[in-house]
Amino acid sequence: MEFKTLHPICKFEGVSTMATSYATVTTTAPRFRLDLPSSLPTPTHHRLKIASNETNALKKQGPSFDLQSPLNKFMPGKSKREYLAGEPIFSQGDPANAVFYVQSGKVKLTVVSMGGKEAVIAHLPAGSFFGEAALAGEQRRVSSAYSLQTSTIVRIEKGVMQELLDHEPEFAQDFRAHLLTRNIRMQADLVDHLFNSSEKRLARLLMLMANFGQETKPIPVIAKISQETLADMIGTTRSRVSFFLNRFRNLGYIDYNCDGMLINSSLVNIVLHD
Repeated sequence: MEFKTLHPICKFEGVSTMATSYATVTTTAPRFRLDLPSSLPTPTHHRLKIASNETNALKKQGPSFDLQSPLNKFMPGKSKREYLAGEPIFSQGDPANAVFYVQSGKVKLTVVSMGGKEAVIAHLPAGSFFGEAALAGEQRRVSSAYSLQTSTIVRIEKGVMQELLDHEPEFAQDFRAHLLTRNIRMQADLVDHLFNSSEKRLARLLMLMANFGQETKPIPVIAKISQETLADMIGTTRSRVSFFLNRFRNLGYIDYNCDGMLINSSLVNIVLHD
C-alpha cells in the first residue's frame, strides 16, 4: 500500500514546542499495523468528553494563576518584559537566580546534550511558572527557555519568590497546586510514552497543544510546527508522523490552513481507541 504525503497550500514548518525523552522499553501490548486498515470511529462527535480514570487519556490542568495580586504590585526584585518570538529568556548554564511566570504567550524549554543534540522538554502556555528549580537549590540552568510567540514574562528573583511563598498563603497554595499539576502531567506523559502506540501519543499531544481536556478554553488552531519536532516530542520518526497526520486528516480529525493545524475534538477517539 502506498501513502502520499499531503502538501497543503501553506508549508507546515515552523516553531518547535513540547517534547519529552524517555528510555525505550519492550512491551507486549498490541500495536496498530500500518499495512492494515484499522477500524476507527468516524469524526461525528464534536463535543469532547473527558476520558474515564481507566484511560487517563487527557489530564485536566489547574487554573491559570492570577498575578494581579500580589505579583502585579510594584516590588523590588520583580520585573516584567515582553519577548519576541524566538527570543531567549535564559540559556542552559546561566545562573539559576529567579523564577519566571508566563503572563501571556507561550514558552518552550529545551536541553542540549554534550554532543550538540537539542531536545524540547516542555511547551508552556500562559499561566505557567518555569525556572522554579532555583528554589530547590539549582545553581545553573539545566535547560534553555525561548518565547514561542510574542510573550509577556514576569521575572521574580529567588529571594522575593521565597518571601512571597512565606507571607502570601493564597499565592503559596496556588504555586503548590502548579507544582502538583506539573508532576501529574509528567507522570501521565511517562505512562503515555511507555504504554501507548506512537499514533496515540501523537493524537494526545495534539489534543494537549489545543488545550482540550484542560480548564482553559480550547484553541482549535495550533501554531505551525514541523513534523520533525512532533516526531521528537513523541519519540518516533518523521515518516511515521507524516503517515499518522495524513490519516488523521483523511478521517476529518485535523486539517491545515495558513495559521497552523485545525484540531477537531473528535481526535480524542484515537486516544481512547483500543
